[in-house]
Amino acid sequence: MVSRPARVAILEQLRADGVRYMFGNPGTVEQGFLDELRNFPELEYVLALQEATAVGMADGHARATRTPTVCQLHTGVGLGNGIGMLYQAMRGHAPLVVLAGESGLRYEAMEAQMAADLVGMAEPVTKWATRVVDPESTLRILRRAFKVAGTPPYGPVLVVLPADVMDRDTAEAAVPTSYPVTRSTPDAAALDRAAELLAGAEHPIVVAGDGVHFAQAAEELGRLAEVWGAEVWGADWAEVNLPAEHPAYAGQLGHMFGESSRRVTGAADAVLIVGTYALPEVYPVLDGVFAEGTPVVHIDLDSDAIAKNFPVDLGLVADPRRALAGLTAALQARMSEENRVRAFEWLRRRSVERAREIEEARQVDEATTAPTALPTTAFLRELARQLPEDAVVFDEALTASPDVLRHLPPNRPGHWFQTRGGSLGVGIPGALGAQLAFPDRTVVGFTGDGGSMYTIQALWTAARHGIGAKFVICNNSSYKLLELNIEEYWKSQAIAAHEQPEIFDLSRPAIDFVGLARSLGVPAVRVDKPDQVQAAVAEALSTEGPFLIDLVTGRGRE
Repeated sequence: MVSRPARVAILEQLRADGVRYMFGNPGTVEQGFLDELRNFPELEYVLALQEATAVGMADGHARATRTPTVCQLHTGVGLGNGIGMLYQAMRGHAPLVVLAGESGLRYEAMEAQMAADLVGMAEPVTKWATRVVDPESTLRILRRAFKVAGTPPYGPVLVVLPADVMDRDTAEAAVPTSYPVTRSTPDAAALDRAAELLAGAEHPIVVAGDGVHFAQAAEELGRLAEVWGAEVWGADWAEVNLPAEHPAYAGQLGHMFGESSRRVTGAADAVLIVGTYALPEVYPVLDGVFAEGTPVVHIDLDSDAIAKNFPVDLGLVADPRRALAGLTAALQARMSEENRVRAFEWLRRRSVERAREIEEARQVDEATTAPTALPTTAFLRELARQLPEDAVVFDEALTASPDVLRHLPPNRPGHWFQTRGGSLGVGIPGALGAQLAFPDRTVVGFTGDGGSMYTIQALWTAARHGIGAKFVICNNSSYKLLELNIEEYWKSQAIAAHEQPEIFDLSRPAIDFVGLARSLGVPAVRVDKPDQVQAAVAEALSTEGPFLIDLVTGRGRE
């Protein structure tokens, strides 16, 4: 192999791995390899105005493609700006390869400007973090980074690139990264043991998470739930692991409070956990999650997730798709005739109930579209009517999410992504990343007025690169989720309800989202009355490039 600077070899490696986009914000210490991009026209640099936006776009692209996506950050200060979004990517198992520049090994003893322990900063929010110290190992490390990021459980990695190392030559060959096959199947004895533990249940539940989606196992999960007669509850669920209108889908366990989850998990007499861990709340309960004596079986490709916090009776490190299919067959062989009848009757009853719930929700919507009403319901109903069937929704609407999901139910895997991890601001950049992954589909990103201001700069990127995603800011002039959560806190601490903290109010001064969007190059309209909805939706969807709608979903504290 001909020797060339490592900064050039890096880009050759990205080309060998088929990388189409690099999301980033440039800095001086990375200028060497970024300047070489002029010789790699097949690799497009998507310019962000702040690092959190760059990571958010890469996160959305990685989730949409389920393949490693490259993000470039500027040494310690840039990495620091992106840490919150990296945490989001880690929690959601997004396969990111983050490249961060550094001034050089020769300056390590100097405590120079911008010097920092980048690996140490990133370790808590990455699957792996490392630093290149020899140019002859640059591509070896990059391939390892891609392999680690793109092998279940997926996750972000960091590779630090010192400038003086990148300027030295390497003769390493740029060849495609090798990924291991992880489609493992439990043996027949293990599946039979799982079925033996679960087959006799009268009130079974499945606790499922995004590992199901990553394994493309939504169909297998639905089939198992039907055969076993089990409700499916979500935990760390931000993808379409089961269609929302499937009769077995029962909802999400408590994202915030473990006591809410325990009311569900504690009532089950058999539990199957798949593609997540027990249990990912902010305030989890420490014991008693499952009723005493309840058998618990856990399936995941992530061995760390199994029995992470609570004991299980059987853990299977296996591909969820194959394991669910095998367990369904084993349950069919193990279940008694009485249990088969119970499951059949439960499915029949639940199908009727689910259809009635959907119809009742529709009828409620019909009654909330008076001319003086908030436009939320009218807008979402009209958007659902006009959206193409293959549209993609990126949902960071938070308190407005139940309304969004009712009108745009997440039924198709790969067509709906929801925020996870707790970092605000992924809605706009995440939709941009998804739009680049799906250039022929309509992508709509929902966010809140509070969340949007974390990464509003992403609108400029949309305009600069002509990324035609549509954005909806659900504007209630407050951090509404905090208002709801503190009310729960008051109840838990027996504190009398009182006036909400002033710091949750975003109405003074009011943010002019239409003017802000236009100043960043994105056309926008404000919708605060139902009679404005139809024209606004039509204009957004007919606009070739990006478009923003400021949707008033609450009146704040007027």
